[in-house]
Amino acid sequence: MKLDRVAAAPISWGVCEVPGWGHQLTPERVLREMAELGLAATEFGPDGFLPDAPAEKAAVLASHGMSAVGGFVPVVLHDPSHDPVPEVRTALEGFTAAGAGTLVLAAATGLDGYDARPELDAFGWKTLLSNLDRLAELAASVGITGSLHPHVGTMVEGPGEVDRVLDGSAVGLCLDTGHLLVGGTDPVALARRAAERIVHVHLKDVDPSAASAVREGRATYTGAVSGGMYRPLGQGGIDLASLIGALEGAGYGGWYVMEQDTVLDAEPAQGVGPIADVRDSLAWLAAV
Repeated sequence: MKLDRVAAAPISWGVCEVPGWGHQLTPERVLREMAELGLAATEFGPDGFLPDAPAEKAAVLASHGMSAVGGFVPVVLHDPSHDPVPEVRTALEGFTAAGAGTLVLAAATGLDGYDARPELDAFGWKTLLSNLDRLAELAASVGITGSLHPHVGTMVEGPGEVDRVLDGSAVGLCLDTGHLLVGGTDPVALARRAAERIVHVHLKDVDPSAASAVREGRATYTGAVSGGMYRPLGQGGIDLASLIGALEGAGYGGWYVMEQDTVLDAEPAQGVGPIADVRDSLAWLAAV
């Protein structure tokens, strides 16, 4: 893996779509600090972080020397009364304007946050899987690769649900090492057995005890993130070196997006805060 395939993500600076998540930094600070670290590519971040107008979105990134690799788009996929195509088509306009190549879908519950989720019945699953294929085809029609991101607090979280997506749809997979582990899937094992389905990677390292607390219901996801569940790469419990080796050995040629989700209480002083953890993660990747 070359470091020119490594991208940043605004969530590593605490920028998140969840209401009340924490203090939200400005795009000017986040993009400037990404560039200071030598990064030249990023995911978009949540709606409202960058301008809505596609051309303006692309211009803000370009003004900081950043290119776009894709973005996270949570959308309700399981409700037969809700058509996700119009909102995804609108999102894709911003992707194409900025030259982003990967659509990262999440199967949103329709609720705010990631601390609770409803049960999904057989008809809901049929609807979800059908919508995944529809949206992947829509993305492909404008030259963008669609993927599904298994994510804590969404309709696709645990091992059985991940397998159901792999078996029941043709959509590619965004392998997020942290969300998979918290949800109960071994990300290294998944990388080895389903490498051909992986089209995008979010690299996280995780405090295993905090992940267990969330998985067992002893802590909320938001509380665990606020408490530092996500660690700089190489400082948690995931064998990321083996995971990267498995993917590279299988011919994976996509992006590795560094994502150490965090919650900020206030504006950090210049030169400290999230930038320090991302710097540590970059140093680990360079050493690997």
